[in-house]
Amino acid sequence: MDELIFRVKDRHRPPWRQLVPLYLMCVLPGVFFFRVVDTVTASCVCGAFLVLWGVSFFLVRRSGTAVGAEGITISWGVGRGRTHPWDQIRWVDVRETRTNSGTVRTARITLAGGRRRSLPALSHGNLYPLPDFDTDVRRVINWWELSTDPAMRIQPPRRTRDRLTPHALGVILGLVITAVIVIVVLAQN
Repeated sequence: MDELIFRVKDRHRPPWRQLVPLYLMCVLPGVFFFRVVDTVTASCVCGAFLVLWGVSFFLVRRSGTAVGAEGITISWGVGRGRTHPWDQIRWVDVRETRTNSGTVRTARITLAGGRRRSLPALSHGNLYPLPDFDTDVRRVINWWELSTDPAMRIQPPRRTRDRLTPHALGVILGLVITAVIVIVVLAQN
């Protein structure tokens, strides 16, 4: 079989209609910030923000997944990535996460130690649709099935983290923050 390479820069190209609000959210606070503080401080803060944005954009664009004879190589943008050999991969599946913009499906692997790793560039959602997602995941699973012994394939049990949605975690975090604020306010009185 041929080596499979999935790169974020080839798959996730945000349309301009999604980037314009992001740019406005970055520029408008900067304009108000320049009015409040001196020019040097505002320039330093805006420069630091642009550097941080540029580095994160560069790292995301370099992220990707390669599937080959040695195993699955995951790169998050720094270095050559980490290769997980086939004998260490116990399961390949798809995780579904519900968000405000719809359901996001992400391919992931489970390693021998129980750790799970998402595969960059193999995700599908409303914000970044990937029409070939199911086909690409099937190709990765085919590589895995051809490269591993059936006795080594162990489906991991579901974890609490898999059952909690980001929305539920946000509600819990909001309640905890509110409780801490109330306790601090009551302690000061």
